[in-house]
Amino acid sequence: MSNGVNARDVAKLAGVSQSSVSRVFFGGASVSEKTRQKVLAAAEELGYSPNEFARSLITNKTRIIGLVMKGVKNPFYPLVLKEFTTHFKKIGYSILFVHTNNDEIQKEDVVTLLNYNVAGVIITDATLSLKVTEDLKKNNIPLVLFNRKVEGQEFFTVGTNNLAASRKIAEYLIQKGCSDMVYISGERNTSTSIEREEGFSEVLEKNQLPFQRYDSDYSYEGGYRTAKTVIHKGKIPSAFFVANDIMALGVLDALRENSINVPADTKVVGFDNIDMAGWPVYNLTTWEQPISEMVEETVKYILAEIEEYTGTTGNIEIKGQLIERKTT
Repeated sequence: MSNGVNARDVAKLAGVSQSSVSRVFFGGASVSEKTRQKVLAAAEELGYSPNEFARSLITNKTRIIGLVMKGVKNPFYPLVLKEFTTHFKKIGYSILFVHTNNDEIQKEDVVTLLNYNVAGVIITDATLSLKVTEDLKKNNIPLVLFNRKVEGQEFFTVGTNNLAASRKIAEYLIQKGCSDMVYISGERNTSTSIEREEGFSEVLEKNQLPFQRYDSDYSYEGGYRTAKTVIHKGKIPSAFFVANDIMALGVLDALRENSINVPADTKVVGFDNIDMAGWPVYNLTTWEQPISEMVEETVKYILAEIEEYTGTTGNIEIKGQLIERKTT
């Protein structure tokens, strides 16, 4: 409904029943082409567009996708939100953004999604309990974990091949002559951080090279603080591999403040390729996550499941690429 105009007004002007207007806009029983044209002409004249909630009451379906996100402080995720919004908007869907303050999705978050009768759910950087999964399955709501996996639980997941990426980063740094290295992790319980460390350490161990791991939290402040800790120990490693870009920018600023030259004294590699990584003041070498392809795969799965719900699980991993800049 728009400008105070409702389906009743359209029906009156078109000279048809209100149920005919509903059938034209929301589907259901067939309607003749003549009636359809009369309804559309009346709707255009009055400036009527159907209300999404009216649609959901009639069809028990909405064109709303729930997107649950925690890490809005990480510039990677607003970029993901923008990409999903653009993709879904093109095909007539809207995004319901749900920000959760917790690592695990809470009951109130699920209630919000169910109250809006969402057609599908995408979870980016939070985990979910078995109960949440069952609530969504029971309602035939397709679910995708984006850039995340949950150990021991079956979901449809879409992400970067973190293991292959971190192996390539380790090999690249070795080729650059780096020997003693530091890995700065994100939040320790996340699949992304675990896999990035696993691939990196695997190559270093194979080459009998030492590395130290420092836990952080995927934030600029976390990267900055962790770099300060390393600096204060007095021995600067030949390279830092940092689990995401925003932490890596914090690392670069801490090094700069302490007159440590990058890349002469130490090298820094991030992960994500956020816009800020390419700013001249940083020029950060990083691994680019293929966001567009990841989003496309997610959208493809959700639309197929909306069409015919199967609850199919699987894991799609896309390569990405190393973006070489001045920090190495």
